[in-house]
Amino acid sequence: MKPYKAFAIVFCVLLLDQALKLWVKTHMVMGQEIVISNSFRLHFTENPGMAFGMVLPGVGGKLLLSFFRLAAACGGVWYILRLLKRKAHWGFITACCFILAGAIGNMIDGAFYGLAFTDSYGRIAEIFPKAGGYAGFLQGHVVDMLWFPVMHGYFPQRLPVWGGEYYEFFRPVFNIADSSITIGVFLILIFQRAFFKEGNTDGTLINYDHYDKDYDQKNN
Repeated sequence: MKPYKAFAIVFCVLLLDQALKLWVKTHMVMGQEIVISNSFRLHFTENPGMAFGMVLPGVGGKLLLSFFRLAAACGGVWYILRLLKRKAHWGFITACCFILAGAIGNMIDGAFYGLAFTDSYGRIAEIFPKAGGYAGFLQGHVVDMLWFPVMHGYFPQRLPVWGGEYYEFFRPVFNIADSSITIGVFLILIFQRAFFKEGNTDGTLINYDHYDKDYDQKNN
């Protein structure tokens, strides 16, 4: 895969992710919901932590998460450049690009959205306010909006432990960056046998013709 193709994937995912987040942030108030269909809604919420609502407590936890995202993004760029240089399997590079794009997308929110916007509680957020944003550098919240309540209802009363309790699938609200990371990970898990040949742990393409020639020379 050519380097420009790999980073075009990252750019396109980032463009979609940030465009939707900016639209939601500047057109919706916190908690507002737009029903697209029975199983798909735009529901504006903000996540101070990790993907799918997981949170590291306190300011220290937020800073740790932000630095982790920055390190992951820098490490991801380095690793993809390494894979490109070693001519790794194009599918593995694509999966890594999805993961990198997702990491950068959420890192942008955490690093800059607190500085760039007012909060969205009961009002449409103002971009670049004169009085400053709702949080400092690396203290911003990640904008989430994709909600797919495909199935919901109550468990039968006779069911042990959860009997009579309300359930909903899929409950977490997420964004395109989260989806990109998930897609990348699933691509690696599903196609790992194609990406990683025997004895090859980094997705590098193996030149089997070379091995065949060596084998023939040793056995003739």
